[in-house]
Amino acid sequence: MRNVGGIDRALRIIVGVALIVATLMGTIGAWGWIGVLPLATGLLGSCPAYKLIGFSSCSIKK
Repeated sequence: MRNVGGIDRALRIIVGVALIVATLMGTIGAWGWIGVLPLATGLLGSCPAYKLIGFSSCSIKK
């Protein structure tokens, strides 16, 4: 079930890609691989942490 809305998804993808690129370029250390998490949740549209706390930034209500 999707629980990550449009703007939230876009920001997650941008931040994730930026962290991964910065890591590959050597600008930041290996911790930049944490960018895989926001990238994955942005692409999938689902965040396990949101599910745990019962939050959704998705505008579609069921």
